[in-house]
Amino acid sequence: MRAENTSSTFKVASAVFNVLNPIPFGLFVAVMIFDFVYANTAEVLWVKSAAWLVSLGLIVAIVPRLINLGFVWFGKRRAAPAVKLDFWLNLVAIVTALVNAFVHSRDSYAAIPDALWLSVATVVLMAIGRIVLAWQNISFKEFGHE
Repeated sequence: MRAENTSSTFKVASAVFNVLNPIPFGLFVAVMIFDFVYANTAEVLWVKSAAWLVSLGLIVAIVPRLINLGFVWFGKRRAAPAVKLDFWLNLVAIVTALVNAFVHSRDSYAAIPDALWLSVATVVLMAIGRIVLAWQNISFKEFGHE
């Protein structure tokens, strides 16, 4: 999402989006790492910490998704297909993270392997969304060979 409008409301919302949008991705990557560590060590601290991180990631993910919802679906300009795909990928990732939060609420020994696969799915979905947006912004120029 790029700021192309000059409205002050748009600028503030875009700034809030740009500040908060990467935070859930980082938290969900940490959840995935903690789940991998717990799967290898069986130390309960890791899965309990992952439960806190996935909950915090879900809380922080609310505001950027609401801002993105407004820009993509209710904005004055028509959103690019890549932006819409990123919106849907992030929405599915958040639903997956919500299910992961419920899995993490179980007993530590019952959380793995479900929590691990859900963590990987969440991170992969969000990463694909970021790749799609990055790919949209790439422009290829042909240079003549002289």
